[in-house]
Amino acid sequence: MTRHFDAIVIGIGAMGSAALYQLARRGWNALGIERFDIPHEMGSSHGLTRIIRLAYYEDPSYVPLLRRSYQLWDELERESDEKLFYETGSIDMGPEDSDVFAGSLRSCLEHELPHEVLNSRELSRRFPGYQMPGETMAVFQPQGGLLVPERCIAAYARLAVQRGATLQTSEQVLGWEVLADERLEVTTNRATYSAEKLVICAGAWAHKLIPELTGKAVPERQVLIWLRTKAPQLFMPERFPVWNGLVEEGRYYGFPEFNPDGKTPGMKFGRWHHRDEICDPDTVDRATHPEDERLLRAFAERYFPEGAGETLNMSTCMFTNTVDEHWILDTLPHAPQVSIAAGFSGHGFKMASVIGEVLADLAQRGATDHDISLHQLSRLSAV
Repeated sequence: MTRHFDAIVIGIGAMGSAALYQLARRGWNALGIERFDIPHEMGSSHGLTRIIRLAYYEDPSYVPLLRRSYQLWDELERESDEKLFYETGSIDMGPEDSDVFAGSLRSCLEHELPHEVLNSRELSRRFPGYQMPGETMAVFQPQGGLLVPERCIAAYARLAVQRGATLQTSEQVLGWEVLADERLEVTTNRATYSAEKLVICAGAWAHKLIPELTGKAVPERQVLIWLRTKAPQLFMPERFPVWNGLVEEGRYYGFPEFNPDGKTPGMKFGRWHHRDEICDPDTVDRATHPEDERLLRAFAERYFPEGAGETLNMSTCMFTNTVDEHWILDTLPHAPQVSIAAGFSGHGFKMASVIGEVLADLAQRGATDHDISLHQLSRLSAV
């Protein structure tokens, strides 16, 4: 017999694990389906660290969502009894007229966030690991930091089950449909399930389950690198904030040395849209290559010379990009009982906690009190 649930969540990564937890917390009989393990290294939410920052240059409207996400990450830490957030401060830097610097400053001013503006010399004096070009201007926001993504996902999934959710792993969703009575049916490689509501958080696979997202949520191969630091004392969390930076080679982002498990993984960073490689998530090249390493090392040797020791590790993941790099967080027009979260364009994890809350709101009542007007699917209709 087909098992029936109040809601089914497809994809138990960052967004899906948070959504499953929120639904279970509200007393819903919820099923989560994940095609891999929890957590896993096949998508977009692995690699030990993720940046969280309040000075949001992408658009000031993200700041209220970020404030709520901080609250919810704190709640998750307390309920799971795990350390998930580490405050390092954040640096957003680039030429004075760049989106990275000017946009971050705008968010700080509009939302009255504590911050400091530093020129290149002041930045290097304050944080000697940074050696940026003379025209660089930086916004330092003390509440930025990093999250430990694998722990966050595992904590949400574990607590969802403790609150009554059902979790199926290593099970692939093959398709879904709306039945005549408006219920939803989900077919996997193992079983068929039905539900009143469906939440799809399939990451780079979203367009394969939601045809409307074809060409609108586009997967891209991304590569990160960890380098041994030559002067480790300059790259510890208390002396080296998480950062985003725009230089002539492009936009880069990175992290301090971080060793919560007694290991020293090195300084981690990446280039935004690494080599502009559109990919299929089922066939993406997950290996790393000398040309990946050369691109990243050249940046570190120029701007973080004391951090550019030997390569310790490299890893691939995926972005899923929209044309304007804002997310899709909405219900489907032809099936309002289906909520979707997709196209996070490399900057969604930090707000996974509040996105889970929004998705639960959309499933429960078709609306949310959070401002998600920037993230409506209809804005991409012309694509």
